Amino acid sequence: MKQTAKELYAQLYDVRVPDWQGAVNFYRELVANVNSKYIDVLEIACGTGRIAIRLAQDGATITGLDLSPELLEIARGKSIGVSNISWVQGDMRTFEIDKKFGLVIIPGHSFQFMLTPDDQVKCLENIKRHLLADGTLVVHLDHQDVSWLGELVTKKEPAFETGRELIHPITGQKIRTFYLWTFEPSTQTAAVTLRWEETSADGSVIERWEMNPMPLHCVFRFEMEHLLKRVGFSIEAVYGDFFKSALTKESGQMIWVVRNKAG
Repeated sequence: MKQTAKELYAQLYDVRVPDWQGAVNFYRELVANVNSKYIDVLEIACGTGRIAIRLAQDGATITGLDLSPELLEIARGKSIGVSNISWVQGDMRTFEIDKKFGLVIIPGHSFQFMLTPDDQVKCLENIKRHLLADGTLVVHLDHQDVSWLGELVTKKEPAFETGRELIHPITGQKIRTFYLWTFEPSTQTAAVTLRWEETSADGSVIERWEMNPMPLHCVFRFEMEHLLKRVGFSIEAVYGDFFKSALTKESGQMIWVVRNKAG
């Protein structure tokens, strides 16, 4: 049976999505601070466990949560023998875990899957319920390139662009990647459609897959500040990269470090 696009997405995830520079050490530093207090860590939208497994291997007690069973299947396979990590399938807006955490992280722009104010608030309120008093939340967002978004709006006929050629980590086959971006200004929604082609030695296409468009909300700085304060978080810092640089117009990332107000 031909594998689904979701299965292929999960299998290619680790070779398709690189680490952001400095990200793992940034999270390790935060974990070291809570580890000294024997406090558990939750990673939301953990995917294939790219970050969670490394933090667990450092000694932290980690729970990884993700909506995708395909991604979690990969994560479980990668973490065999790692006893201090557990995996939970769930929606970041509605998950229920019978414990509270000292640190919650949402890496990789995944909070941007929350497309409406209601979704955003539900997610943040649910996280707050799972945080210890004075616990820390870290949210990693894309720092929007408004000129690129403007270009997407003015394109009359959006077309697929060619991405990197990948080697499938299981089959060893060459996979060509393609992507198509669109942007709807009225809802601040960007959407990407992914396409893959498995090719033979002569370059001919053996199989082709295409995902449904994946919508992402484009979050701007003061929108996020209002959201966090509305839910009751105290903002400690906002960085433009994982080396704790100030957020400027040149910054490609937006990293929020906030604390659950005690009481």
